[in-house]
Amino acid sequence: MAEGQELKDKSRLRYPINGFQALVVTALLVGLGVSAGLPLGMLTEMLLPLAWVATLTAFIFSLLLYLKALMAPASALAPGGNSGNPLYDFFLGRELNPRFGSFDCKYFCELRPGLIGWVLINLALLVQEAELRGSPSVAMWLVNGFQLLYVGDALWHEEAVLTTMDITHDGFGFMLAFGDLAWVPFTYSLQAQFLLHHPQPLELPTASVICLVNAVGYYIFRGANSQKNTFRKNPSDPRVAGLETISTATGRQLLVSGWWGMVRHPNYLGDLIMALAWSLPCGVSHLLPYFYLLYFTALLVHREARDEQQCLQKYGLAWHEYCRRVPYRIVPYIY
Repeated sequence: MAEGQELKDKSRLRYPINGFQALVVTALLVGLGVSAGLPLGMLTEMLLPLAWVATLTAFIFSLLLYLKALMAPASALAPGGNSGNPLYDFFLGRELNPRFGSFDCKYFCELRPGLIGWVLINLALLVQEAELRGSPSVAMWLVNGFQLLYVGDALWHEEAVLTTMDITHDGFGFMLAFGDLAWVPFTYSLQAQFLLHHPQPLELPTASVICLVNAVGYYIFRGANSQKNTFRKNPSDPRVAGLETISTATGRQLLVSGWWGMVRHPNYLGDLIMALAWSLPCGVSHLLPYFYLLYFTALLVHREARDEQQCLQKYGLAWHEYCRRVPYRIVPYIY
């Protein structure tokens, strides 16, 4: 169990940290099913109707959450989802942490169904390719391996999600519900879907370079996130105690060296490099496999702008000093 950030009423919610165990249990159940004759490859023929059902589920779920939020106390509402416009509030979500008993709807959906569903779809596509062509291609193995690493990492470090904007600031409405339940599993698997229908020959030297690109992205992504989380938990930890900081009026410190002295959002940089590595095994003949990279770039640029606005409001002059010391937002010397 882990405690979340302090809420308006000074309380802290508790969360079960067992996402990686959920991934392992899912893998065991799928393995047992396949050994008993479950035709996992057939899942690839059901993606469109499943995506439609997931979208419909997200809509109904969001409607129920909106109605539930009408009875929630003011202290439980999200900062941004209470404009008075029903459509806008339905989309963004009125309640910050909607719960049924101890079951936290947003926390559960944030990582579990979308990420685990994503790797399950990828696996089904790999199995289907093996059935069609005798064995999975190198490109299909790379896409499955890279994305499984990403999902496994997210679930292994599940506690880190408790400090993200989705959990601490955004309400749980249609935007997040649709993103978690439908958008993530069915669009993040586009590279594997593309490879099933457009196989790409991939020589070992090229595959090795792509693996190196993914490794560099993962190194930056994990290094930056681990440094931030370690500093938030214990600034005196020997791994971060020697890093330079800027004091703020809130009493918190802003890292201005290490990964966070390179750019303001080094974790986003690592994310984008990995996204490129996931697309490269698909070749350059079609734009579709690069949809995730283009979409994710737009998403992170928009999220970075929201981060900047919130940090400016929160830290004031200290944030101006940080931006002066670290002028680049995501990509050094470019942006």
